[in-house]
Amino acid sequence: MATPTSPPGPPNPQRRSEKSRQAILIAALELCAEKGYGGVTVEAIAASAGVSKKTIYRWWPSKGAVMLEAVTDGVEGGTPFVDTGDLAADLRTHMTGLAVLFATAPYGPAYAGILSEVLHDDALARTLNEQLISQRFAAAKDRLRSAQIQGELPEDADLELAAEMLYGPLYYRYVLRQTLHSPVRIGELIDHVLRAVRK
Repeated sequence: MATPTSPPGPPNPQRRSEKSRQAILIAALELCAEKGYGGVTVEAIAASAGVSKKTIYRWWPSKGAVMLEAVTDGVEGGTPFVDTGDLAADLRTHMTGLAVLFATAPYGPAYAGILSEVLHDDALARTLNEQLISQRFAAAKDRLRSAQIQGELPEDADLELAAEMLYGPLYYRYVLRQTLHSPVRIGELIDHVLRAVRK
């Protein structure tokens, strides 16, 4: 005799369809490349992705939050922290990838737009720090800590300061709209920072 089953409950409004999520993030980036960050609206993203505006606002509180998730996916996929045993080479791989991402549409313009919005959007600023900055900074420190354990860096090296020294020049040039460092210059920056840390 078959056991009766309970009828399915109401759909969970917090459960996101990955297909719809990807469509929304792709639409947001494509619109940013076409119109610039300021020209993108939630309405336009919804129309391009084939979803309702209500769906977007159910999952994200603002256009900036949508763009941030799209950029975060790009950063995580395009700037990996590898560990080949050669710290300088691994940092060059990561930081060159980051510079290329900053210089490439749609990620570069999208991230610049997000950084401009966080100046007057405290909620987006917190999300940026929690979702992207803190996690990537922690990953950088983990890679430096691995090098420290392997004897590539001194036991008393200040890993937090080292990470700030590595990222600082890239963000400085990016935020001030200066030409980003070339791969050669990034290599020189890394060598300079590692020499300072090893003293």
